[in-house]
Amino acid sequence: MDPLRRVPPGRKFTQARELRRDATSTERYAWSLLRNRGALGLKFRRQHVLHGFIVDFYCAAERLVLELEGAPHAGSQRRAHDTARAAILEAAGYRVIRIANRDVTRDHLAALLSRALEDRASFPLSRRERGTGGEDQRAGEGTPKDSLPVAGVRTNARERGP
Repeated sequence: MDPLRRVPPGRKFTQARELRRDATSTERYAWSLLRNRGALGLKFRRQHVLHGFIVDFYCAAERLVLELEGAPHAGSQRRAHDTARAAILEAAGYRVIRIANRDVTRDHLAALLSRALEDRASFPLSRRERGTGGEDQRAGEGTPKDSLPVAGVRTNARERGP
């Protein structure tokens, strides 16, 4: 499927490091916009190994993958490969956003990312977010505020001291 999947695991990390070092001008510009929480306060990694693939930019907190589309992605064979790769990552619980190189601007990135964050409620939860009982474990969701234990209040007869 993916030529990178045939590469030994240790080599993938070396290859990702080489890609970071030899970044295209668009990748360098996008990184200047994304680094240090520059876009919506999200922390991104660049050229990150994820499920056997090297993705351009990855936000772990939101399970968000940002892929830049340049000239190498224009061919129909490469487009089919990119679609299959995105399907694998989405099946694993990641959101994949593709953006053309010519569209990499601060405003456009902010708009794409905010739209993706708005759509996250409809996106399937990861195993960690689902919890053991299938309930939503994301911060601020799934646990009603009034059901939280209050400090100093005994809720069980066994908690009473002698």
